[in-house]
Amino acid sequence: MTATPHAAPNIATTPGTAASQPSAPHLAGNFAPVAEELTTHELTVTGAIPPELTGWYVRNGPNPQDAASAHWFFGDGMVHGVRLEGGRARSYRNRWVRTSTFTDGDRVHDRQGRTDLTAGAANTHVVRHAGRTLALVESSFPYALDCRPGRELETLGSYDFDGRLTTAMTAHPKTCPVTGELHFFGYGALDRPFLTYHRANARGELVVSRPVEVPAATMMHDFHLTASHVVFMDLPAVFDLETAMRPGGGLPYRWDAEYGARLGVLRRDDPYGEVRWLTIDPCYVFHALNAYDLKPNGAPGDGGPADSGPGDGTGLGERIVLHVVRYERLGANGPTLWKWTLDLATGTVREEQLDDQACEFPRVDDRLAGLESRFGHVTVSQTPSSGPISGALLRYDLRTGAVVRHEFGAGRVPAEAAFAPADGRPGGPGWLLSYVYDAARDASDLVILDADNLAAPPVATVHLPQRVPFGFHGNWLADE
Repeated sequence: MTATPHAAPNIATTPGTAASQPSAPHLAGNFAPVAEELTTHELTVTGAIPPELTGWYVRNGPNPQDAASAHWFFGDGMVHGVRLEGGRARSYRNRWVRTSTFTDGDRVHDRQGRTDLTAGAANTHVVRHAGRTLALVESSFPYALDCRPGRELETLGSYDFDGRLTTAMTAHPKTCPVTGELHFFGYGALDRPFLTYHRANARGELVVSRPVEVPAATMMHDFHLTASHVVFMDLPAVFDLETAMRPGGGLPYRWDAEYGARLGVLRRDDPYGEVRWLTIDPCYVFHALNAYDLKPNGAPGDGGPADSGPGDGTGLGERIVLHVVRYERLGANGPTLWKWTLDLATGTVREEQLDDQACEFPRVDDRLAGLESRFGHVTVSQTPSSGPISGALLRYDLRTGAVVRHEFGAGRVPAEAAFAPADGRPGGPGWLLSYVYDAARDASDLVILDADNLAAPPVATVHLPQRVPFGFHGNWLADE
């Protein structure tokens, strides 16, 4: 195993170990940033990597280049990738996303005085659509990453869909598995419209940009896609200008239960049509698990020709099922898995808590995005200020309510787990891939688990040359 450091401007020179970092909670332990960009070949593996896995597992997260930030959400983006091929772990690479903020420093406006949408951390997600790999954060444009051999994960530059995108882009776009379209939105804080819905076709061309009227600027991190609808979550996390203007003020949103909470439903076949708003109890949701339409007989719709006519009383669309990880309020602890069933005929929402286990980072087989997925996966992380850390991955059977756990043991904490399919059958067999931090070694592994036998020992554990700090989201990017 050989490691080659990669030169980076303005990086911290303090060693990137967890013990050497400041004591602020989001900069301590495995939240602490790493200081080096590495390229390491032929990694050590315990177990056997499935030979079907050929591609990159890539995950994004905050890693401030000066080893300091006012909030966990604000650190410069760093992507960590492991190349799997032929049953071997060929390489590990980590690279900062070189946004204009990374190279030129913080700024709000460009030289023409307009909001600079190239300025941002690009630290939240990595997705691929129409041949492009994009690093995302919800406050700015995405940044395109190189995929050429030997240059994987290098930054190509900001991407605005050939000048057609004029708002920020959510970090949680949804790709429709039936049409190949990419659905997303952008939200802003200072100028109307505060919310804009976007759609790109399967070729990556932006074809819909539609403003959605909302009363105020709220933090809208995620949304929902079904075969026939998109559903927005307008929740009472309201923009706070005073906090935003104060240096080091932290996250510029405050909880305001009086604002209320509601879900906005838009038909995909009428993207400029009416958005119907349905009231729910005040809460906050960072992440959606999945969503799907119900046929009039209560069966899930598959998005095929028989499911045309959403919301007209004769076809698909009278009811919509959403699964979310729900917080009682912004800033609360202990989010849990909930099911919301929207009845468009009555304009009501049935809200059900499915479990009392605190969890986050819900994921499904992305080939079932917007369709019914029987299984969903979440991450459990216990990172107390004192005592051993620990964590688990859970697999929910959303039809029966059964739960299977994979416990990693004391001192080992998983991150979000992405699904990698074993074959071409959506909802079929596959693996869960997750970076796992080992506190005893102050090191990280890429762990591969059999999704259908989650309680079993790992199929393979890839030992990485440095820590992967706790971060946000990523994907298995199979070779195209």
